[in-house]
Amino acid sequence: MVVINRGAHAEPGTSLLFKTGNWRSTECPSHVHTKAPCHAACPAGEDQQAWFAWLQEGHVELAWRELVRANPLPAVTGRVCPHPCEAACNRNAIDAPLAIHNVERWLGDEAIAKGWAYPVAPPAEDAPVVAIVGSGPGGLSAAYHCVRLGLRAEIFEALPEAGGLLRSAIPPTRLPRPALDAELNRLLALPGITINLRCKLGRDVTLDELGRSHDAVILAPGCQESKEWNVDGAVPTDLHEGLHLLREFMDHGEFPAAHHVAVHGGGNTAIDLCRMMKRHGVEQVTLITASALPGPDTDPADLINVVPRELEEALEEGIEIVEHATVKRLIMKGSRVTGVEIVSLKKLTGTDGRKHRVQFEGTERVVSVDMVIPCIGERVKADGLHSLLSRRHYLDATDPWGRTPQENVFAIGDARGDRGTVAEAIGDGRLAVEAVAAKLFGLPDPVRDDRGEMPAAGLNTVYFGPIERARVPKLPVADRTFEAEIEGDIGRLGALREATRCLSCGNCLACDNCWVMCPDNAVIKTAELASDGSHYLFDLDYCKGCGICANECPTGFIQMRTDTWQDSDQTV
Repeated sequence: MVVINRGAHAEPGTSLLFKTGNWRSTECPSHVHTKAPCHAACPAGEDQQAWFAWLQEGHVELAWRELVRANPLPAVTGRVCPHPCEAACNRNAIDAPLAIHNVERWLGDEAIAKGWAYPVAPPAEDAPVVAIVGSGPGGLSAAYHCVRLGLRAEIFEALPEAGGLLRSAIPPTRLPRPALDAELNRLLALPGITINLRCKLGRDVTLDELGRSHDAVILAPGCQESKEWNVDGAVPTDLHEGLHLLREFMDHGEFPAAHHVAVHGGGNTAIDLCRMMKRHGVEQVTLITASALPGPDTDPADLINVVPRELEEALEEGIEIVEHATVKRLIMKGSRVTGVEIVSLKKLTGTDGRKHRVQFEGTERVVSVDMVIPCIGERVKADGLHSLLSRRHYLDATDPWGRTPQENVFAIGDARGDRGTVAEAIGDGRLAVEAVAAKLFGLPDPVRDDRGEMPAAGLNTVYFGPIERARVPKLPVADRTFEAEIEGDIGRLGALREATRCLSCGNCLACDNCWVMCPDNAVIKTAELASDGSHYLFDLDYCKGCGICANECPTGFIQMRTDTWQDSDQTV
């Protein structure tokens, strides 16, 4: 019996005649460029994945240039920002988040040391001029982005030096003055930026005058006035408000004499003040906060609003923190405080359906103190701004770009009442200038980036092994002075190594998985970048929609969609 092997011979290329893509039922692959969680969480608008990608290739200056497209002050924010990007980082699902703030700080310092020029061109001599009130982080960001977008900026600052609260209220242990001066001086030296010091709104110039002499006005005055504080109407005669006390110490190096101090609040100013007073020799410093300390069961909405590493260092230095509590009663001897009665708080749902903090009766306890310091927030001074102040004493801004009811006047930063960090002020400055530039140059209104965010569940983490987060040196408690910076430098090797930990969430890694693993050769690798930023195209004439490429994509950049042949822009 003869066994016959059936077979056939095909000429090269004849398989292309069989367009197996018509076997596909519903889904086909598509490149979907989603936001990395770090980018979505960044108030300044940085795309950390983008500048980490440059670092992965060893291009340090290009990484810095990408970073300062959004944030011109990385040497500052790398030191003082709470970095919500790290809390959002998908690397948390594997080991620990990227040390984004350490790398950002190193890039900022490296740019200063190497003298890298900001990637902006001088504006035209007849370019529109924007008046900016205030030279804190919001005002400085606005001035920089004016130049970046072809506008000129004129800053009006009431104080003798630029920097706002960066200079007057953040201790050198967090933000050394040489680093601050170097960053600010470079920015203010840009062609197209001028600054008028000791020029106060309402005294030396009015809002109406600025509106007549400039093409637009951006208000970044910050919050300079303390909110009123009392406990059932009682106020000590020697009351010291937190921000004012911190500023006084920054100017004169002295605190009022005290042995046992209670600080009432829960922000960075409160933590800074506690630590400085403890270092100054105060025997016992207690922070009383309505918020919660970090923990596995802590509701993120209830978490104390401070930089996590600053909170950790405060506990190391012996600061006592009483969470979920408030001051119920002041114990007075004459007009001076001798103690505070603290009561615990719990959240209960009110008749309006919202949760409110209420006092938990029976939890009262007394703490002996000889000074109580409120740090419950600040509001805008009314000087020159009466027409724009809301009933809460904040500037009335109506949208994300800071537009106010007054034509061509914008408000940014914490003066809006809903922005409390340096990064938020920097992001506000950029957004406001984008709106100003669009209007002055006759362009469409800017639109928000509404792309989706790539969650950890959308990644194929099999392709990412654990890599220990970079460790940075930190001064021991005994060596912490009023001037020495506590956290050290990650260094070049540490920064480049940290870049290797980035998962490139929602972006193409050029790993070749889709190209190699496609059983139908429906993925085409291109020599030049395609319009979506990748080196790959899908040939839907041959794609059967099996989904192997999407499943094996490490970063979630490939997703299966119900697009038809005609709807897809990936067909070749």
